[in-house]
Amino acid sequence: MPEQLEVRLPDGVRLHVEATGPVDAEVTAILLHGWTLDGRSWHRQLAALRSRFGDRVRVVTYDARGHGRSSCMALRTATLAQLGDDLAAVLDGIAPAGRIVLVGHSMGGMTVMEYAQRHPEHFAARTAGLVFVSTTAEGHTHTVYGLSPRIARLIRLAETTGAGVLARCGSWRPPRALLRALRPSIRWMLFGDRCDPADIRLVTSAVAHASLRSIGGFRASIGAQHRLDTLATLGRLPAAALVGDRDRLTPPPCAESIAAALPTTELTVCPGAGHMLMMERPDEVNAALAAVLDQALARPAAFPAERDRSAAGTPGQRVGTAG
Repeated sequence: MPEQLEVRLPDGVRLHVEATGPVDAEVTAILLHGWTLDGRSWHRQLAALRSRFGDRVRVVTYDARGHGRSSCMALRTATLAQLGDDLAAVLDGIAPAGRIVLVGHSMGGMTVMEYAQRHPEHFAARTAGLVFVSTTAEGHTHTVYGLSPRIARLIRLAETTGAGVLARCGSWRPPRALLRALRPSIRWMLFGDRCDPADIRLVTSAVAHASLRSIGGFRASIGAQHRLDTLATLGRLPAAALVGDRDRLTPPPCAESIAAALPTTELTVCPGAGHMLMMERPDEVNAALAAVLDQALARPAAFPAERDRSAAGTPGQRVGTAG
């Protein structure tokens, strides 16, 4: 069973954290969930990593502020910048020493980029690998929901207006009856060709535990973020980016631009998959995680602080397609 932990942040927010594996493991993998979700998103990865790596890798998940079992927060702190600071605090509190591999889905990937931007020395001293799952470094630049640009603009206008209303609703949670009624829309927005009924139930449950303030409050920051320049400074870190070709929120150009900015990235496009790759394509996500962890474990412990930040001589992007 995972160890249940709590990190109290300087502004009083309490983060729910779960960890498996010894504190002195060779590498700690931090798995960060997406907007309106929680740490349960990674359940298929937790079992696979434990089975493959045993005590060599400690695996940590946590619920972002305003999500899951973490407490709500002031509206002014519903920003990606704050989430980047929160990640630094989690690392200091839960994994204060040793190498780390950062794994982010959607908003979680954007959180990793904010951490790298806001805490560059902290990041450089600790980070031995990156995995980006269905995320973007360009805000809503490529988000057209699989529709025509004109309709996408109307949807975005309605979405951002609604987000502003929700952000003012405080710590209230979405009514479960409403979420049940919206299940077909959630399924269409988040999943591709196939969807296990258990997965849509888990996603709906996660949304039900997110505060309305977090559902609405983070929207503006997510849409505005641009961090390709940050990625370009990260040098030769082992990295992977995965995306579904049916992803309506962070479509393939989002992952392609990440791979172009960080050329050591192994890019995998999953045919028929949507935004929830950890659930829809667990084998592909687990394989990418394992590959980055294998590289992190194979490198000397001093590697993160000593790595070459120069882009010169960096291997070219490798692109794979997963079925």
